[in-house]
Amino acid sequence: MSTLAQKKDQVSEIKELLENAGGVYIANYEGMTVAKMESLRGEFRKKDIKLKVYKNKLVRRAMEEVGGYDSLMDTLVNQNIFAIAGEDVAEPAKILKDYLKSESKPTFKAAIIDGDLYGETSLDTLASIKSKNEVIGDILGLLQSPASNVISALQAQGSNIVA
Repeated sequence: MSTLAQKKDQVSEIKELLENAGGVYIANYEGMTVAKMESLRGEFRKKDIKLKVYKNKLVRRAMEEVGGYDSLMDTLVNQNIFAIAGEDVAEPAKILKDYLKSESKPTFKAAIIDGDLYGETSLDTLASIKSKNEVIGDILGLLQSPASNVISALQAQGSNIVA
């Protein structure tokens, strides 16, 4: 059993993660084997996303201290894993969705992103959110498209004059 000092250290660790998180995902891992859990952790590790198991009580305490996580409190029951998203808030959803194509566990419970709660039916929606780099790429493509069309039109008109 953890000592009071260890629990306080864990609450501090959780608080720090929550304060720097772009989003928090919660899933129920009940019934998963150790091998499957390690496999899932490996997938998250590849994308540099923290996937942690904490006692719900400690997470609840940290969330209360940080604030803004009231809507997630009802999900803090049973055996939960917590994925802490950084800048790319959709990446944990993409990993979970891909993993669940071949496995039945873990069960996605909820996520909170920018203060908005996404329930258990929102995994597909969350996985479809584009990353910051993808959005920037789309914008650059849109900005370059009109310019290249103008250049093509000018070149086409010029070639008709010369001919």
